[in-house]
Amino acid sequence: MKQLCLLLLCCVLAACGAQPTPALWGATRFEVNRDGRDYVLFQKANQVEVIRLGWVKRGEHQAIRATMIALIAEVTGCQPVAATLKGDSGAMRGRVKCPP
Repeated sequence: MKQLCLLLLCCVLAACGAQPTPALWGATRFEVNRDGRDYVLFQKANQVEVIRLGWVKRGEHQAIRATMIALIAEVTGCQPVAATLKGDSGAMRGRVKCPP
């Protein structure tokens, strides 16, 4: 019975897709495809989170991280505050500075 409950829980969580951290619940969600990869970006006020979906080969992580930073500015229209960006090529969080 425990195994069945665990399996059902995993299926439910997998069906949810990319979700933001609790601090960004209620954020605006953007879905973007760049260079054949899918990303989900969440923005709430001056907070932003980017999640890369899918698998990546070794050696591609640095380029993907640069793409994620570029997507923040492109999608939100705000500039990422470099000193606040934390994370890797899978998920990145930080602040943005938006024009008035």
